[in-house]
Amino acid sequence: LQATTTPIKPSALPSAHPLMQRLVDEHGAQWVTLADLDVWIRAEPGDAVLLVAGDAVRFPEGLDVAVVLPELRASLGKAFRIGIALVAEEDAIANRFGAQRRPSLIFLRDGRYATTVAGMHDWSDYLALVRDALLHPTGPAPLVIHAPGAAPSSCH
Repeated sequence: LQATTTPIKPSALPSAHPLMQRLVDEHGAQWVTLADLDVWIRAEPGDAVLLVAGDAVRFPEGLDVAVVLPELRASLGKAFRIGIALVAEEDAIANRFGAQRRPSLIFLRDGRYATTVAGMHDWSDYLALVRDALLHPTGPAPLVIHAPGAAPSSCH
């Protein structure tokens, strides 16, 4: 299935952090909006990882994840597409997959949810977590339930 929307051009994101932009420029990542999320998910068969990094000031670990994600992909010898949720739309995108923590890596396979790995980890732990995530069976994403009257949160 071919994508029917054009990915957001890097120049359209003047406020993108250079480390996030590096994922796009050097590692083939694509910016993902809520509007093109379904198209991006189903654009190609196989594994895909969606980075929900959070605001770099509030969640600096997101920048660490942006740096190590291509290294994890290379070390595991496993090809997977990388998407980056736009900060302005990431709460809505993350809620769709039950990802409440920033940063989070949402793993998808053949257009279906597999699992989420939240936070930054030591290298050997991260390798194991990502390896397991790439083998995790697909299924429904967890639901995000907010208490009545409570504002959604992306705290740790």
